[in-house]
Amino acid sequence: MEAAITIMALLFFAFVALGVYAAVKVAKAAARGVDRTIDQAKRTVEDTTLRARSYGQGGVAGELAQLRLALRTSMRATQAALEAGAVEDASLRESLDLFKRLSGHARVLDEDLKRLEREPDRTGVAAQLPGLRERTEQVTKSADSLRWAARDRARKFADDDLATLSAEIDMEAGALRHWSDAESESASASERDWESVSTPESASAGSKDRERAGEPSGPREIPASDPRVTTYPWEKSARPETTN
Repeated sequence: MEAAITIMALLFFAFVALGVYAAVKVAKAAARGVDRTIDQAKRTVEDTTLRARSYGQGGVAGELAQLRLALRTSMRATQAALEAGAVEDASLRESLDLFKRLSGHARVLDEDLKRLEREPDRTGVAAQLPGLRERTEQVTKSADSLRWAARDRARKFADDDLATLSAEIDMEAGALRHWSDAESESASASERDWESVSTPESASAGSKDRERAGEPSGPREIPASDPRVTTYPWEKSARPETTN
């Protein structure tokens, strides 16, 4: 009895521990989902602010906003293209590794640009703009190169697959037409064979064969049957004669 109680207690604690573990996992997943939502909202707000500054402000502030916006747009588009392509093309994983290394440089550059947006010495910031512009162009050029290479690779594979499929379809269509022609020729040959059987020459040839075999060549005469012994299925049976 004590053993059964112990087993039941252990099972109860095991179910409780499993429930707690599942609850913790669900809570963590929900927290990650909330964090992603918050991060996405922050990025959207920040992109909107940068876009407004790049169009609405001039001078150093406007150019800094343009550099940050160009950097973020290029990196985000490249990441999406590489991650989507790597699902079907394993060779893009190496490109993803290179992109991660490039993302480190892009993050440092974005932080530098963001810090300079709050810098009150606009003259000093303006002096650094050529170097910042060159760094931004270098990073975005590398990101664009990876993105376009991945897209060209995907398009080349799609074109090759389409060309192969078109060739297979052309071969199949040709095979279907070939069998149609063969069936028509077979039907024509059957008609010619039938006509050759039904021609007068073939009939006369058959008569000659029968003559050589000792059979009469003309139509055979059916001998008359004896009416006393011959009955037909459509005749009624004769009534028996009655004797007085």
